[in-house]
Amino acid sequence: MKTTNRPDEWKIEQGLAGAELPVLDMTGPQTKALPPQIFGELTKDAAAIKGVGDPDRLFAEERQGWTGFVEWENYPEKKAAAHKILTSQTFPPNPEFQLGPIPASNPVLPGTHWKMWHKAVGGALSRIPDDSWDIVLKEKHADMLHLLQFPYNGEPPKRLVTDKEITPNPLHFVRNHGGIPIIDKEHYSFVMDGLVANPRSFTLDDLMDESKFPRMEKTVTMQCSGTRRIEQILKYPGQGDEVPQAPWAEGAIGTAKYSGISLKKVIKACGGLIEGAKHLEFYGADTYFKDDKTMNYLVSVPWSKVRANEVMLAWEMNGDVLPRIHGYPLRIIVFGYIGARSVKWLYRIKAIKSPTRAPVQSQEYLYFPQQVGKHNLKMTDGIQIQEMPVSSAIMSPWTKQVVIHNGKIRCKGWAYSGGGRWPERVELSADGG
Repeated sequence: MKTTNRPDEWKIEQGLAGAELPVLDMTGPQTKALPPQIFGELTKDAAAIKGVGDPDRLFAEERQGWTGFVEWENYPEKKAAAHKILTSQTFPPNPEFQLGPIPASNPVLPGTHWKMWHKAVGGALSRIPDDSWDIVLKEKHADMLHLLQFPYNGEPPKRLVTDKEITPNPLHFVRNHGGIPIIDKEHYSFVMDGLVANPRSFTLDDLMDESKFPRMEKTVTMQCSGTRRIEQILKYPGQGDEVPQAPWAEGAIGTAKYSGISLKKVIKACGGLIEGAKHLEFYGADTYFKDDKTMNYLVSVPWSKVRANEVMLAWEMNGDVLPRIHGYPLRIIVFGYIGARSVKWLYRIKAIKSPTRAPVQSQEYLYFPQQVGKHNLKMTDGIQIQEMPVSSAIMSPWTKQVVIHNGKIRCKGWAYSGGGRWPERVELSADGG
């Protein structure tokens, strides 16, 4: 894979000149400088894989025109086979904590373990890391900061975050949880089932028929809940896995105009919900890994959100066809919620009684009180994040940048509040207030 380096820009823009300095380990009698993390290699046990079966047969692409998609949720035998393969292989361990300097390269982190897991499972997953990176290079701006190469996480540099009111598609941030499936529109459909009166499937042409579904356009500001994680990482080392610790700065926020239809209209076309349905579960075609298990990306939102016409099925972004990296041919857009709920590469919607217990919703994206830490954590104590609180960031001047002024400093930045609510005001101070 071809990568580029812009270490000076990365360090300057994020205020990370100190990232060159090694972390000092003073837990022993001698002070030691920790070297940058270097991962070992996957030790592949071909005999163990053969004992499970042929990955090209077990994890084949079942749907014509859907490259890189494995449907896990309806096939527990597939999940069991993948689990056997993953637990039979020897992967280099993740460090317990994210220690060592943050790399000054671009991409910053490669996603080593996630690439290894895809290669180990094999089948349709083998080529996804390479195919996904090719799509990144094709669809994203040359100045994007690639925080994680795979699964891709990227944001625009500070100088371009607030350059335009509407974020151009090539500069809109991306937080993917798996590889990018390549789906042909001609072979695309999704199913609406679960607690609905008349389960059925829909093609994109069905949805685009304005005699059945009135068109909907909405300008939506979307934010990743990991925005500004770099500030947290610099104060407290998180877990060693690269994916949940991607060093997001202030660019994981973007505004785009989406076109599509209201999910409420699709549910109506299925005869409406039946008794007990209170949540809608969304299935994405990307493969997600969690604790040696494979699954599709699943989250849910309450029916009240859908009933308010605040969930749409989108196929256009800023007047253009939805880019592959942003969910082509069809994705969910949930207004005012964290980006994790706006599922890309949609292949199923299921009406259910309670919030999904899928790991992304029940074990990640959770609020915990400050007294909860690594050693007393229980996932059931967490509160699922839906709306983001008020947050803001200064894009100019940069951190530690020298400014010559005559009593006034021109500042540029953004302020955001979840749930569609506007921040009442923005206050700035030159001396901390």
